[in-house]
Amino acid sequence: MRAALWAFGLLVLIFLVLPILVVIPLSFSAGSFLTYPLPGFSLRWYAGFFASDFWLPALRNSIVIGAASAAVATGLGVPAAFGLWRGSFRGRAVVMAVILSPMVVPAIVVAVALLLAFGPRGLANTFVGLVAAHAMLGVPFVVVTVLASLSRFDPVLLRAAASCGADPWRAFLRVCLPRIMPGVAAGAIFAFATSLDETVVVLFLAGPAQRTLPRQMFAGLNDEISLTVMAAATLMVLLSVLLLAAVAWLQRPRRG
Repeated sequence: MRAALWAFGLLVLIFLVLPILVVIPLSFSAGSFLTYPLPGFSLRWYAGFFASDFWLPALRNSIVIGAASAAVATGLGVPAAFGLWRGSFRGRAVVMAVILSPMVVPAIVVAVALLLAFGPRGLANTFVGLVAAHAMLGVPFVVVTVLASLSRFDPVLLRAAASCGADPWRAFLRVCLPRIMPGVAAGAIFAFATSLDETVVVLFLAGPAQRTLPRQMFAGLNDEISLTVMAAATLMVLLSVLLLAAVAWLQRPRRG
């Protein structure tokens, strides 16, 4: 039975990872088409990526927007998680459901709603609008990870800090925040990854100056099939692996 479970788990893992593993070798192809077997090995698609006037600005926009939206999402998500953890009020489940709704509502619905909300206010086709939209999508991940960290935090420590003369703000900063920092950092990383991967909202809200890497990949596949898209996809996979490694490192057991 145990061997069967291991075999089933291995098959599921292969099913999930195989499409990614198929993409990576194509980025090193010496040919110009999405075909196997590869006609040869070449780095020309990576050279074209880093020499392009379209791909590099898109990568820069993705990193800048992702970092800014992750910072905003963290700044909003940490207080929200702390309030939900400490608060005991009617409607708490409803508030939690509203905060987590961007995780379950279809992306196309969120994109249309944001366009209708941001358009009349002049936030469409702007970096500020994109950062705000991506921050909204990242807040649920911050709230979930911070709540998980707070579930292991002893609230008696806050009362002990108050008995020593610390006000609530100082008690949070000096006592609570250092102990939940791994959860805060993990939430920020997830918010950044969410922004980096977002395509539908960008298609609705972004203008030519706010072109991100996923949008550029989408446009590249529509305009002409170039294996530079495979190089961009491989770089995104590498960045995703690095982000997952960072989350795993933050969640590792600590001594003392």
